[in-house]
Amino acid sequence: MADGIQQYTRLEHRLVLLAWLNSLLGYESNKELLSDCKDVAEGFASDGHSYLYHHLLARGGKVSIPEGVLARYDENIRTHLEKINRHRPEPITLRYFQHLAALYTEIVLDRLFYHKAQLLADLNAFVKERNAKKRPGEPQDKAFTEADLTKLAYWMATASGKTLILHLNYYQFLHYNRDPLDNILLITPNEGLSEQHLRELEQSGIPARRFDLNQNSLFSMRVGEVQVIEITKLVEEKRGGGVSVPVEAFEGRNLIFVDEGHKGSGGQTWRKYREALGQTGFTFEYSATFGQALSAAGRDDLTLEYGKAIVFDYSYRYFYGDGFGKDFRILNLKDEDRPEVTETLLLGNLLSFYEQLRLYEEQGKELRSYNLEKPLWVFVGSTVNAVYSENRQKRSDVLTVARFLHRVLSDPKWVVETISNLLQGKSGLLGTDGKDVFADRFQYLKELKEEKREDARAFYRDILQRVFHAPGGGGLHLADIRGSSGEIGLKAAGAEEYFGVISIGDVSAFKKLVAEQTPEMVLEEDAIGGSLFDEINRPDSHIHVLIGARKFMEGWNSWRVSNMGLLNIGRQEGSQIIQLFGRGVRLKGKEMSLKRSTALGGVHPKYINLLETLNIFAVRANYMAQFREYLEREGVETEPVIELPLFIQINESALKKHLVIPRTPENRDFVIENLLALEADGNIRVRVDMSIKLQVMASTKHGLHEGQAQAWQGQQIPKESLALVDWEQVYLELIKYKERKGWYNLVVRPETPRQLMEQMSYELIADETVVRPRTFAQRMLLQEAVVNILRKYIDTFYRRRRERWETEAMEYRTLDRDDPNLAINRDRVNEGKPAYIVKVRHSDSELIEAIQKLLKDGERLYQQEDQALPRIHFDRSVYLPLLVEQAEKFETIPPVLNASEAQFVRDLRDFWHKEKEDIMVRKELYVLRNLSQRRGVGFFENSGFYPDFMLWLIDGSSQRIIFVEPHGMLYAKAYNYDEKARLWERLPKLADEIGRRSASCLRGFGVWLQRWRRVAERTSRVARRRRKESIGDGGVEHRWSPSSHPYAPPAVTPRNRLF
Repeated sequence: MADGIQQYTRLEHRLVLLAWLNSLLGYESNKELLSDCKDVAEGFASDGHSYLYHHLLARGGKVSIPEGVLARYDENIRTHLEKINRHRPEPITLRYFQHLAALYTEIVLDRLFYHKAQLLADLNAFVKERNAKKRPGEPQDKAFTEADLTKLAYWMATASGKTLILHLNYYQFLHYNRDPLDNILLITPNEGLSEQHLRELEQSGIPARRFDLNQNSLFSMRVGEVQVIEITKLVEEKRGGGVSVPVEAFEGRNLIFVDEGHKGSGGQTWRKYREALGQTGFTFEYSATFGQALSAAGRDDLTLEYGKAIVFDYSYRYFYGDGFGKDFRILNLKDEDRPEVTETLLLGNLLSFYEQLRLYEEQGKELRSYNLEKPLWVFVGSTVNAVYSENRQKRSDVLTVARFLHRVLSDPKWVVETISNLLQGKSGLLGTDGKDVFADRFQYLKELKEEKREDARAFYRDILQRVFHAPGGGGLHLADIRGSSGEIGLKAAGAEEYFGVISIGDVSAFKKLVAEQTPEMVLEEDAIGGSLFDEINRPDSHIHVLIGARKFMEGWNSWRVSNMGLLNIGRQEGSQIIQLFGRGVRLKGKEMSLKRSTALGGVHPKYINLLETLNIFAVRANYMAQFREYLEREGVETEPVIELPLFIQINESALKKHLVIPRTPENRDFVIENLLALEADGNIRVRVDMSIKLQVMASTKHGLHEGQAQAWQGQQIPKESLALVDWEQVYLELIKYKERKGWYNLVVRPETPRQLMEQMSYELIADETVVRPRTFAQRMLLQEAVVNILRKYIDTFYRRRRERWETEAMEYRTLDRDDPNLAINRDRVNEGKPAYIVKVRHSDSELIEAIQKLLKDGERLYQQEDQALPRIHFDRSVYLPLLVEQAEKFETIPPVLNASEAQFVRDLRDFWHKEKEDIMVRKELYVLRNLSQRRGVGFFENSGFYPDFMLWLIDGSSQRIIFVEPHGMLYAKAYNYDEKARLWERLPKLADEIGRRSASCLRGFGVWLQRWRRVAERTSRVARRRRKESIGDGGVEHRWSPSSHPYAPPAVTPRNRLF
């Protein structure tokens, strides 16, 4: 506070509602929440509950929401999602962050509708406690009032599924709402997005129509109907004709959904209209750029307001950090604005695009499984107009681009010479570090130059053919497409196909400027052709270049954007620019994961990163600095990253011990080799417990209290009740379930579900009314019980068949240098040696210097520890160094050890040093950090369990292999639904089967895979004491935490048994 004026506080430091919600689940920060939940399996388990529910349940006392209430929230989310998926050909599976957003909405709405006073008291108690912890001078949070409880906002990145959350919120609100609504409105920024929303609402089974003032009556509206209207059409008082709508037309209790909520968060007029609409109702807002919009407004009162309303934060920094979307590269160019600089910069942009296009077309088959689209080069800006005034002169960045394209087509000497300079890193364009900005670019083209002897002239000829459809070159023709307003086609002289399209709002003004300033370009009309813009997303599209902002700004969706040139960026359009960027980094990803390959692990095609990277350039160099500024306000790291190889030293003495690993041969695949028909198996018995669901339903009062506990007995469904089941629906549910699981080799015949229910052995814990229903609602519970029983049966059936195959396919191999666990990044490092790839911010010169010094000083790097580059030295590790995470200072491939993993290695080292002359005398121990995602040693092909560590205990001619996960599972219910926790149950048999087939590999060794029977017996008793209920057979608590109790193997298993 200075001179009585409080400094503006960024939005991320004001998110008090979100902080309270995080605290209910036992998380101290949003980062901790997302980090803990991001690896939880998506979807729902066979009991109908989500894997996220089971994960939260396993947190035990950290979660302050009662189990029954948490189960009810989870059930509500599943029910709402089923409504959304009912008419979709491809059902949606919630990403973990979408599920969390829905869960947080459930928590707030439940308490808001049934415990408002308690909610207000709890929030203000949290605010008071949070303020007390702040340092002197830190801004204090304000107390909540009832007025603060009328709005929820979602700060979520573009492409993170805001529309899906909106649809869930619709069903969630109507589920809790008790009073009639006069209007349900969806307010959008423009007509393009309105149309898009109407299509998507229909897909989710939500009745919707465009708002029509002439039809707006209770008699013309369907129940629950959403009326879609653009915010630009709202006025305080209607005057004259036109399509404006007075706010008074929506009197009464309204439910408001606001897409791109930042549009009204700063502007006073639109904000006033929105507040009037939601005055006596409730509002949901969604935006990727709340932070940017509120920062631009600079009003602390608005930031305080949205800090109390934002229920979930998955803004771009989290989205990108989780590996979603494309990577991006922004040139750090010095602020120069000379014409020759602009044209060289644009040619660098063209060469980057050509490199992407050529890679896509020449290696398309290899890249097909990554769902990559044909590259598109776009030029976008913040306005729809191509012509603007600057220093009293007409300017046009669109014309600058067109003039450049004309020169590329008509000046081969300049193009060839400049391409040659670009490939040599001699462009003359220097970055802020004084180096050529293109020095490390065009690696794929440089490889082609070496292997195929292609020079700059050959590349130019191919650019003319591949990009411009004009092998002979020639000037640029601009055709006014009369059949599509606002479009100008781009075509090379003599070419048959258009290669690009300009989409702007002022075609006449632009054509006039072209005629005045660049008469050498040919202007013509196309009176026959239709929209070129509409062709862009077609698989056979010939359009490679899109120039202009209008369509892109209106919510146009395309997965093709790979190169982005920035036009006429002003100082006031930050939110719009962030939206443009968000649309540019969208990526389908392998198996529609939405993730880039570097976040998926495994081995991927060389140079695939070129097609998973958005290259960002600018028509004028100063635009780039403004663009970076906008991104940095949103918490996006724009600084260039340097990749340094940090070579790995392999422990030769470990390899000489012929350490044995179990692996499935690379040419074997369970899904391909086995076609399974679902059938009865007398050895499978399943147990389904519906008691919690029924207790919640039986509770006479909604809210935070669980229903009265019931002691229901296990029973079976009588045959007469099975006749009431809709078997066709059961069959379809099972088909959807096995497809979500990826069990494409499992065949389920339509008659099988009923046959199984009549023949299989199962136990259903439920009320008599479930197995002998008398009402429609009870019949629906019977239907659900049957589906849950059969899901659980299929889980067990498929798992056992897969386990049987694994025991027949897996074999022991000797660990060597070519094993993927040791050949780390060999294909990415020029020297062909295993190495970490360390990604360091360019400005972090101290860390870069420290790493470079360590590379020159092998003894320090591999034999010592220091904080310059945190690492653990343990001479029993199969390789060194073992790097440890350090407060986001750098990133590595593969990832470094996290806190729990590092603690395990340190504790193992302490144990070895203490016991090597005692119980470990004449024995040896080695540990290996196991990689993930098909590179490391893994089990369960579909669920993909890769233990964090492999530990070998060698005693003469025997090896004992222990798989270690330094994480815990506290409760049996979580244990029952986690295959990796139950791996210990089958390891002994697996070890025997593999051993019989691998005699030639064992070289006289006896091998055991560690069995944790005694650990389970001991820790299940510990868990029982921590929770006042029986956890069932096989409960296990693997808690790798030195603050609780010693590690399970040395503490529980007798020394002579384990060692």
